[in-house]
Amino acid sequence: MMNKNFRCLILAAMLGGYATLFGAPAVAAGPMVLKISHQFPANTDFRDQVARKFAAEVEKRTNGALKFQIYPGSSLFKAKQQFDAMASGSLDMSVYPLAYSAGKLPAANITLMPALIRNYKQAYNWENAPIGKWLGKYLQDHGVVLISWIWQAGGVASRDKAILVPDDVKGLKVRGAGKMMDLMLQSAGGAIASFPSNESYNAMQSGVVDAIWTSSASLMSFRMNEVAKFITTAQDHTFWYMFEPLLMSKATYDKLTPKEQKIVMEVGHSLQEFSLESCKKDDTKVAQLYAKSGDKVSTMDQKQFDLWKAAAEKSAYKNFSGHVKNGAKLLKMAEAVPAQ
Repeated sequence: MMNKNFRCLILAAMLGGYATLFGAPAVAAGPMVLKISHQFPANTDFRDQVARKFAAEVEKRTNGALKFQIYPGSSLFKAKQQFDAMASGSLDMSVYPLAYSAGKLPAANITLMPALIRNYKQAYNWENAPIGKWLGKYLQDHGVVLISWIWQAGGVASRDKAILVPDDVKGLKVRGAGKMMDLMLQSAGGAIASFPSNESYNAMQSGVVDAIWTSSASLMSFRMNEVAKFITTAQDHTFWYMFEPLLMSKATYDKLTPKEQKIVMEVGHSLQEFSLESCKKDDTKVAQLYAKSGDKVSTMDQKQFDLWKAAAEKSAYKNFSGHVKNGAKLLKMAEAVPAQ
């Protein structure tokens, strides 16, 4: 018995030495779990659906090597904290209104520039245009990778009257969602309030604002029809287009294998058609929802759009050209993108 035990001890020692010398046997690594944060309601808002569709398809195509946890409704990070969290590597992904970060990244204001984009075709043409190539590099230089292009049209919900031309803003407390929108609205005589779209309901209900510009999706998801009496939709013309892409931390992206990176980019691109069709449907549904609530529904025509364009050029465009590095050049690049 003693000899047997002695032989077992010798064998264990030899195996231990072998493991020390040549390394322990490889153990299969567990899946990488990525966190996706956004400010929008779960399930009902298409931006949450984008996150979930992306997660499901990437997990499927990577055979579970990449898994995801989704945090809707600002449950992980507050709305305006998400970009910095991705840039620092403390958050993996977000569906994020890029103009929220324009305080630190002034050039990002071009992604919510009034009357710069005329229709969805022009918006999505950015991806392969020089302005789109610049934007992708600009984001990577600040620690974030653009995964899926998402552009949303929007309109304005108001309490006291319909808003169709710049003169309608005089004397009102308004929220435009970004600095360039605010500059134009301020030049038209509005008093500016600033807050994320998920705070819109309380702001209008409490009288903090009289009118709120936001995406068609947010006009519905945040139930603005319950506190507004008027809406001007994006169905015909609108000066409000916002870039709300699916983004990934560059620190996270760089940890992926080349194959995983390829899958992530392919899946992100494949969801752009879903996003576009969802936005178009929302532009129609918002009119139906507000009409059902008894609100007055209006649309903007070409002449009214042209008045906003002139107001934007004198205020927002002038400021962007004068205060943002290469601002005038960026505006020219954006305006050169075809709308057909």
